Formats: sequence, structure tokens, C-alpha cells
Amino acid sequence: MADAAEDSRALFGAAVRAALEAWPALQIAVENGFGGVYSQEKAEWLGAVEEYFFRNADLELDEVEDFLGELMMNEFDTVVEDGSLPQVSQQLQTMFHHFQKGDRAALKEMASLITQRKCKVRATALPTAGETDEDDDANSVEEMEVAATNDGAATDGVCPQPEPSGPDSQTIKEEDIVEDGWTIVRRKK
Repeated sequence: MADAAEDSRALFGAAVRAALEAWPALQIAVENGFGGVYSQEKAEWLGAVEEYFFRNADLELDEVEDFLGELMMNEFDTVVEDGSLPQVSQQLQTMFHHFQKGDRAALKEMASLITQRKCKVRATALPTAGETDEDDDANSVEEMEVAATNDGAATDGVCPQPEPSGPDSQTIKEEDIVEDGWTIVRRKK
């Protein structure tokens, strides 16, 4: 009988790890190093959440949510505001109830579903409203310069000229083309 209890406990631990590995907020925090150089180790350590359940058998949903929120804040300096914290807390609590009832089949099924639905997430920074067109111009010039120096060939770094949009649009003057193939782009006034 002790073997079955240990197997159930190991199955619950695997289910907890599956739920945490599938949690987008944790994935983003680890991927971007919010926890410092040991972010991956901290994420693996969060699998110890199962011990929290074993020590506190009658946990309420908000207690689990608070515990996970504190862990994310303390270990990854991250406040989870995407609405996933209650979902993950509910999953963990449901898994623990299956464990307590000895319902290994439901626990396996839940862990399997979570693993199947696990997706890879990537955080991308969105430009803020405070950025101006001048910032964009400076960034694009830097990007062009980097592309030109990394490519090695002068023609690869030159951006194609846009087609004129009307009869009164500016045309490129011969003096704007420098002898090495670069075109001087002037700002409209």
C-alpha cells in the first residue's frame, strides 16, 4: 500500500511540474531571466509547491493563489496580472483533490491534458506612446548601419528607394548619391 501512496505522490508532483511548466507567466519570467542568472533553477524549484499542499491539506483557492503570487514576486520580481494566476491555482487545487481521493486516473488525465496544451510563449516589447517619429528614424538609421556593416557588400546594405507617390514628390538628385553607392536621405521640412 505504501508503494501506491508513493506512486500517487510522484504522480501529483509530476502533475504540479507540468502545470507550472505550462504556465505562460512563469515561462516568460524564466525566458527573460527575471529571476536572475538562476531563473531556470528557480522554476524547477517551484515544483516544490507540492510540499505546500502536503503541509496544508485544506487549502482554499485564494491561499494557493496568494502563495503562487508571492513566489513569483519574491523569486522573479514579477506581478502576474494576466489572469492566469487563478487558473493555475485552480488546476493545482483540483489535482490535489484528485490526489487526496486517490483518483490516479483523473490525475494522470489532467497532467496529460496540461502537457498537450502547453505552448511556447515569447514576450515582445510593444512601442510605448511616448516614442516619437524621431526615435523611429534614429532606430531605422541604426538598423540600416548595422545591416550595412554586417553584410559586407555595399549594395546589400542599401535600402530600395520608394516609388514616387505623386508628381510633386521629391526626386533623388545626382549629388545625393555618394560614389560608394550610398544615397543620402534628407528629412522633409
